[in-house]
Amino acid sequence: MEAFYRTHAYLVEHANAPVRRYLMDEIDWNDRLIGIKGTRGVGKTTFLLQYAKERYGTDRSCLYINMNNFYFAGHGIVEFAGEFRRRGGKVLLIDQVFKYPDWSRELRACHDHYPDLKIVFTGSSVMKLNEENPELCGCVKSYNLRGFSFREFLNLHTGMKFRAYTLDELLENHRQIAQGILAKVRPGEYFQDYLHHGFYPFFLEKRNFSENLLKTMNMMVEVDILLIKQIELKYLPKIKKLLYLLSVSAPKTPNVSRLAGEIETSRATVMNYIKYLAEARLINMIYPERETFPKKPSRIMMHNPNLMYSIYPFKAELQQVLESFLVNTLWKDHTVSKGDKDAPFLVDGHLPLKVCATPQAVKEHTDVIYTLHGADTGKENVIPLWLTGFLY
Repeated sequence: MEAFYRTHAYLVEHANAPVRRYLMDEIDWNDRLIGIKGTRGVGKTTFLLQYAKERYGTDRSCLYINMNNFYFAGHGIVEFAGEFRRRGGKVLLIDQVFKYPDWSRELRACHDHYPDLKIVFTGSSVMKLNEENPELCGCVKSYNLRGFSFREFLNLHTGMKFRAYTLDELLENHRQIAQGILAKVRPGEYFQDYLHHGFYPFFLEKRNFSENLLKTMNMMVEVDILLIKQIELKYLPKIKKLLYLLSVSAPKTPNVSRLAGEIETSRATVMNYIKYLAEARLINMIYPERETFPKKPSRIMMHNPNLMYSIYPFKAELQQVLESFLVNTLWKDHTVSKGDKDAPFLVDGHLPLKVCATPQAVKEHTDVIYTLHGADTGKENVIPLWLTGFLY
């Protein structure tokens, strides 16, 4: 146990979260069992350590552990939690909980047997905490940690503390909000950098970002999909090829029959793989309103622009990059469905929206909301695209 305390103290003392994540204030920390899901690379470990540092410092009542530790090959979570509690432990932070084979049953046992112990754990975005783990129903509160928003990226680089805005606030007061921000910084000077490498916090590391992201994408497929969904390793090349085919053909409607032929599998298997890729936050699926899986999506796009620049840096078309940015930033609190020829996207079932790469793409449709790239401020139903990056 002492080795875990020492590791915890070292990690907390050296934890460096350059931006305080929005999720820190959205979580109800009074809950006893909290699950934090997120895409690989978005900073879940840093988030846990920052929470420990803010609330407990190196106080031994809080302890961070990682299920990668070989200790847990021979010891269970319930056993460890009981010993920690006997030593005065109050808050146990468990990273990568899915690496432990029977994690959900053991977490439930901890919840039932140790009412004075709080457990916060992280897991993959592919995990369905309640749907696939019925033993956790009613006792776990689940949250999603996303990559950096443009607002967080801007705050990091400028030292500002701009707050997030709701979509309703932007629709009603976008001009005044934009002018207030422009009085302090020039967001447009940072926007392209964000599109290229700003979503994943590891751009702060002194390594090649694109190579690091490609490695992370491979881990998403190999671990987050194969391991958690219990898919045999021999199918890995098929899933990787499918991701590549989807990425180079996006944002079109997928031809499932052709894709099935390309990777030599069935249509049903292709649809399941597409669903897993979406759950791993590698792609986004756009459906007509009120439709969903297992129906075929009307459009598939990469989950965020950083992925596009890493997979095909010389082919990434501006319009597709901008649409990927907008859909991704909206997805946190809103639904995005297929629109019509005048407005390709329908937000929350009632708001027609179009992304415009140039002013010429803005038309005289007063019922459509246009998000315009390259604009500092907007007017009426035209909002500067960068400002939608302040939705979280």
